[in-house]
Amino acid sequence: MSPSAKGAAVVWTDELLRYDLGDHPLDPVRIELTMALARDLGILNRPDVTMISPQPADELALSRVHRPEYIEAVRAGGPGYGLDTPDNPVFPRMHEASALVAGATLAAAEEVWAGRTRRAVNVAGGLHHAMPDRASGFCVYNDPAIAIARLLDRGVERIAYVDVDVHHGDGVQEIFYRDPRVLTVSLHETPLALFPGTGFPDETGGPGAAGSAVNVALPPGTGDAGWLRAFHAVVPSVLRAFRPHILFSQCGADTHRLDPLADLRLTVDAQRASYLAMRDLAEELCEGRWVVTGGGGYALVEVVPRAWTHLLAVVTGEPLDPATPTPDSWQNLAHRRRPSRDVPAWMTDRGSATWTAWQPGETADAVDRAILATRNAVFPLLGLDPHDPRD
Repeated sequence: MSPSAKGAAVVWTDELLRYDLGDHPLDPVRIELTMALARDLGILNRPDVTMISPQPADELALSRVHRPEYIEAVRAGGPGYGLDTPDNPVFPRMHEASALVAGATLAAAEEVWAGRTRRAVNVAGGLHHAMPDRASGFCVYNDPAIAIARLLDRGVERIAYVDVDVHHGDGVQEIFYRDPRVLTVSLHETPLALFPGTGFPDETGGPGAAGSAVNVALPPGTGDAGWLRAFHAVVPSVLRAFRPHILFSQCGADTHRLDPLADLRLTVDAQRASYLAMRDLAEELCEGRWVVTGGGGYALVEVVPRAWTHLLAVVTGEPLDPATPTPDSWQNLAHRRRPSRDVPAWMTDRGSATWTAWQPGETADAVDRAILATRNAVFPLLGLDPHDPRD
């Protein structure tokens, strides 16, 4: 590991588009259009950007997280173990496609920890719901957990995982719930309203790992200002208390107001602001070491490509100006791929990335109640004062 490493790695091959569940919300066109937009805007050709073609995760890497009988069921094509269901249909060469997604996230983690680069991203990754013994929530192999396990095996002492997907990062939390070396932080829509039904504030870590799980369960309808207030009221404090050596982010784009599967109300402008905040935390706490994946996001044309192109820009260097127009070449491709969809002309929703800092007792809205519930549950376990806004 070299703290002086520069640049960024983007892990990509068109073969990652083979993780294709068929007529299903998790359509790989969202990844295709993301990479096309980033390419058309010149992000992938920036100086100090290395493009890496991944190899599939091998049996040893997969079995570090998943049980052998489950891996065999995936290879055989189900049913059972959560497979062959509406959420997780069997598809051709499912094992190979899923192992390649895991291998891409492994490659990103290895590049960063080996010191060849400071930041690395796999936008096709972030399949955070998969459990050790079953598929769940569109996810076959849990690539973030597989990569985190690899980093632990490489000797990393403390890893912080921050998940901003609209759905709780339940698989990653479950896999490391009793491991004090991994801090899992998830901001998501309340489990009272949304799959997977977990991620309550009182889920704070298992025996021997109290305070290692942090959950911010936000009310339906939370918009830019409320979401960013919640992020900044919780995430920087718990990360500073934990002092990670590397930051791992899952950046699901399904918090957006147009997403058809959930009920938060963010714009791409607030999503971009969250990426900048996580980048800055990696710089402050981890000497810049940052491993990034995509995740959920089902507004396939309208949102995901723009959100993750902003993400790719932040990872690889200068953020994109939100007022940047989307190129005609990309708009034409998007129209060809999904003629029925509205194709955005700009990289902004003209949303606001401003927020008011949390202060205890100042407001009584549902977002502030969610913030206080999380702070009350987990801050004392990390030596923090839940009522002190400086913590």
